[in-house]
Amino acid sequence: MVKSNTDKRAVDLNCDFGEGYGNYSFGQDAELLPYITSVNIACGFHAGDPHTMHVAVKRALSAGAAIGAHPGLPDRLGFGRREMQVTAAEVYDFVLYQAGALRAFVRALGGEMAHLKPHGALYHMANRDKAVSEAIVKAALAVDDCLMIYGQSGSLLLDTAKKYGLPSAAEVFADRAYEPDGSLAPRGKHGAVLDDADQAAAQAVAMAAKGIAFTPEGAQVNVQADTICLHGDGPLAALFASRIREALVNEGITLQAPGKA
Repeated sequence: MVKSNTDKRAVDLNCDFGEGYGNYSFGQDAELLPYITSVNIACGFHAGDPHTMHVAVKRALSAGAAIGAHPGLPDRLGFGRREMQVTAAEVYDFVLYQAGALRAFVRALGGEMAHLKPHGALYHMANRDKAVSEAIVKAALAVDDCLMIYGQSGSLLLDTAKKYGLPSAAEVFADRAYEPDGSLAPRGKHGAVLDDADQAAAQAVAMAAKGIAFTPEGAQVNVQADTICLHGDGPLAALFASRIREALVNEGITLQAPGKA
């Protein structure tokens, strides 16, 4: 869990951001900004384009949110959620290209990029594939050797970041149930997706305050919660975000981006 100077219990709330392109807009960026402390901005492969990235960076900087790159696989049709057979060299180039582009926008607007979180299938591939996780971390190092890596709690990606000397934040998901081994329950499994805002808020508090999540059957699973992801593409995203933030604050938990005092 993130440590605060004023409160020993602190957690980041992040959301995926700027995931539209051209005339198409997805998610609830404006509605989520009041509740989150960091954003992961799409960099053009699974979603996003230069103008969308520019606007997303402006919005995030105005709101005081920490900005991270959200690179994905080159699969716009599948929104980056389908695994692809790619080499480590290709992954390195994909991530370097996308993160470098976003960093240029951030710096042009007077900010600094704080972290990197892989998107979709690339995120899950990095959780278990050493070559993929190393390619992502090496690309992050090439962009900025101080970038923080966001990865799923207990994942190989976090171990790889530590190996290469990059800071990292363990990520959990308030609106997803977990398997006993700490992995996310498959979306097709009954109870895998929490569709009640109060239930998601209760799990967020348990994650941040006690380091536990729950299986669909209600069993406890140990997790590390440095940052909690708020999905922005559902019709009730803003409601979930407001309930989660309110529950955490009521529990006495400080909300701040990792690395911020």
